[in-house]
Amino acid sequence: MPARPNSTDNVIGNLRRSIAAQAARLIAEEGIDDYAFAKRKAARQLGVPERDLPSNAEVEEELAAWRRLYRDADDDERLSRMRAAAIITMRMLAPFRPYVTGAVVDGLGDAFSELVLEVFADSAKDVEIFLLGKDVPYEHREVRSTGHDAPEAILEFECDDVPVKLYIYDHVAERSPRRSHAGTIQERMRLEAFEAMLNSTADVAD
Repeated sequence: MPARPNSTDNVIGNLRRSIAAQAARLIAEEGIDDYAFAKRKAARQLGVPERDLPSNAEVEEELAAWRRLYRDADDDERLSRMRAAAIITMRMLAPFRPYVTGAVVDGLGDAFSELVLEVFADSAKDVEIFLLGKDVPYEHREVRSTGHDAPEAILEFECDDVPVKLYIYDHVAERSPRRSHAGTIQERMRLEAFEAMLNSTADVAD
């Protein structure tokens, strides 16, 4: 017969859930993109020690629930604009085999969501020269991750007032899955699959 959880386990579990929920609220309302920082800040706001913090997966689960619960017409309109911008940008970046991922795919964006794309090239300079040739101004963003699966560069620009974050990888990285903050494999789509998903969603809505 399995052992029954004691009261200490219950307290710790409830505390982790409270911190995860508060961290999710901070991410959604303040645009914090560092889960570790959000968890520590949540613990401080709740007045509890910064130990026994929830996992990123627990925070991500609470964040998805938060976005579903508080979704409104503005979020729907923003998602529509982001998806339209995704199609435009992916068509423009066709030579670099673009994929779309993140909120535009899962539909759980908020006011701080960006259009996230991945492209693959011999060099990031090839993509930069391409964008300059298209008169697309861009800025570099710091690449925080390291290791074999880190992007060569991250560029930011806008498409129809929609913020775009472009991750540039070498060709070999196309075969490697990308992981979320929680360590789960992120869904990503080529243009054809993305348009098919949008058409299917539209058919269901009709």
